[in-house]
Amino acid sequence: MEQKIEIHLEYIINSSPRILFPYIQEPNALSQWFADDVNYRDGIYEFVWDDEVNRAKLISSKENKSVRFKWIEDDPYYFEIEIIQDELTNDVALSITDFVKSDNLEDRKKIWDNSIGYLQSVIGA
Repeated sequence: MEQKIEIHLEYIINSSPRILFPYIQEPNALSQWFADDVNYRDGIYEFVWDDEVNRAKLISSKENKSVRFKWIEDDPYYFEIEIIQDELTNDVALSITDFVKSDNLEDRKKIWDNSIGYLQSVIGA
């Protein structure tokens, strides 16, 4: 299996961590911007894109700070979404850590750009 490379992306979001956090953890909120549908059952999130189901377990959650999902069928890979608030300016950003095959790098960046754009429209940021 081809090794994946770790990528880090950051997006400025005009919102508060308290408002943002449900959108990165709760299935109904995730389905509004991240995937076509998100189901949660027995500790497992099912992310649906174009009728393809990808299963992940929430392995870390810090309220109003971050979530980390570990892919069940793609061990040891995960993705993490962290809410970062600048102490001086109070600007809020989402920091994304993801893993991708090198030949899919640009496509994955575009997918994240589009997804974050959807999130911003959903929360009115």
